[in-house]
Amino acid sequence: MRTSTQNPHAQTSPRIPDARPTRRSLRARRTGRRRLLVVAGAIVAAGLVAGTGLAVQGAADSRQRIAATEALGAQNSLDSSQLGAYAGVAKARAQGSAKDTLAVANAALTAADGKVDTSGLAAAVASLGDYEELPIDEIVGLTAQTRAEAEKTRALAAEHDRVLAEQAAALARANTPDGARATARDLAASRYGWGDGEFECLSSLWQKESGWSYTAYNDSSGATGIPQALPGSKMASAGSDWETNAATQISWGLDYIQRAYGSPCSAWGHSQSMNWY
Repeated sequence: MRTSTQNPHAQTSPRIPDARPTRRSLRARRTGRRRLLVVAGAIVAAGLVAGTGLAVQGAADSRQRIAATEALGAQNSLDSSQLGAYAGVAKARAQGSAKDTLAVANAALTAADGKVDTSGLAAAVASLGDYEELPIDEIVGLTAQTRAEAEKTRALAAEHDRVLAEQAAALARANTPDGARATARDLAASRYGWGDGEFECLSSLWQKESGWSYTAYNDSSGATGIPQALPGSKMASAGSDWETNAATQISWGLDYIQRAYGSPCSAWGHSQSMNWY
């Protein structure tokens, strides 16, 4: 029997694998390096883009600051001659406005003369009259005051004219034959208590005498107006407007009838029998 020379208790050394790289491991390494390069490139590109945007914004802000600085510098660089020229232009404009305002104010004074109180406007015009000698701040203030007074006076004068126009229209209506009859009816009833029957006599009487015309005039006798007063100036006792106002003539005529005949029907009866009253 052959005796083995190996020691049964001896341990065998582990087998060391082959350290040489395989094709698969080489491909994996190359793929990993490419991925790292792509990621790194993306990071660098993003940084460049961000840097470019910040740079553009910074440039725009810088240009705005430069423009504002230049504008401020130009404003502050005005010399005394330029400032004087601007002041001269401002005063010339203020004087021109004052001149125009005086023209408007004087026109308002003329239009309002004899109609309304113009003392306030006259005082303002006098104060502004020396505008060529006044400092600019006084010119501006007095111009505004004068314009306000002129507008106030113009408005008052316009209202005065409106009232007069309404009165004239009312007078024109009252001076018509129908208007005169209406006035006579009202006065006969309110002042003397004469009713419709007396008014019918009155209407016939004055229709015969004048046709109810306030401008009626008798060339032969000189009798005047609706009641044919003789002379017409007698009617001045009823009002200074007796020549132009039918109501004044009627007022005088009713008083005459009451004093001379007691009533319109008595006066009408006398007229029918005597052809005058």
